[in-house]
Amino acid sequence: MFARTLLTALASFTLLLPAAAAQSPSVERAAIVATYPHDPDAFTQGLFIHGGLLYESTGQIGRSSLRRVELDTGDVQQQADIEPPYFGEGSVRFGDRIFMLSWVSETGFIFDADTFERIGTFSYPGEGWGLTHDGSRLVLSDGSARLRYLDPDTLEQTGTLDVTLNGRPVRRLNELEWVDGEIWANVWQSTMIVRIDPGTGSVTGLIDLEDIVPDNLEGSRDAVANGIAWDAATGRIYVTGKLWPVLHEIRISTEVR
Repeated sequence: MFARTLLTALASFTLLLPAAAAQSPSVERAAIVATYPHDPDAFTQGLFIHGGLLYESTGQIGRSSLRRVELDTGDVQQQADIEPPYFGEGSVRFGDRIFMLSWVSETGFIFDADTFERIGTFSYPGEGWGLTHDGSRLVLSDGSARLRYLDPDTLEQTGTLDVTLNGRPVRRLNELEWVDGEIWANVWQSTMIVRIDPGTGSVTGLIDLEDIVPDNLEGSRDAVANGIAWDAATGRIYVTGKLWPVLHEIRISTEVR
């Protein structure tokens, strides 16, 4: 059953495995290390950790926000709301600023990372989905197989990265996280995380979150896995989803094939 579900998920976003399986990236499961409370009304679009605190951006018109959250309790310590007509999307901290995207409004927001005061906006063409950084550039996803690089000072696009698995484009790249030299991305409408080589765009591995999706949300179109946070200080990895009541610390477990 697991193998059939996995192959169905892969096929749904054009990750069809070639006959030469030995040349394909590994597919691994995620195992739960610890579980924490998460706001079940949060339509999670972005997730990251800084200084031991969780930061989250949420979506839906009239309910979008940027939040600072106590990891252990799930309590929201600070929140900046995003007004209509904006639909909040991914976010990332770079230096003393937090950048946050909106979905179809071609508008991003800049916040003071300490006070959450909105200190600016920026524009970009097309949609905004996920956001992370590689230490020098912001990395933006827009639901396609192409990631964009932005200069964090000018917010101008400086390059792109085409993401492929065995030469085929991996579309619907959503929430992004820089994890120890790799770009990790949730793939929308699936339980998969793809691990991307930032030098080539090639997918080097896949992580299936199927085993850790809350039972009452399995098969939901809206409450999908979305949200990856890597704590560089501890090496811990956290994941959640839209409207999930929990956030999990995970480790990469058994290789499926």
